[in-house]
Amino acid sequence: MNIALWIAAALLAVVALVGGVTKTVVPISTLAAAPGGAWTGRTRPAAVRTLGGLELLAALGLVLPPILGIVPVLVPVTALCWVLLMLGAMATHHRLREYPPLALNALYLTLAAFVAWGRSGPYPF
Repeated sequence: MNIALWIAAALLAVVALVGGVTKTVVPISTLAAAPGGAWTGRTRPAAVRTLGGLELLAALGLVLPPILGIVPVLVPVTALCWVLLMLGAMATHHRLREYPPLALNALYLTLAAFVAWGRSGPYPF
């Protein structure tokens, strides 16, 4: 189970890293033109960049604490925050009738919930 939790956390960290870098570096007009990115054109650029920064922090919070042996409780806390972020993402994509991104967000939510459950309960570090 420990390996499955590490794999789930690593996958989420990669997703968060890619999403965070994209939202903080790529121009908003380019993001808005991408599939599933219409919401970025309707949102203040500062909010998009802030979400990107939060995703970068999530990428770090999912893997670095146990690797460094410093406050590993941050992993389930970060995973729970990722669940909340995905709920917001799912609501946004549902409102815009963007169903493929919504399904992907549901998958990420499920992985994050698995990590939050596993690392806060039966399989802590």
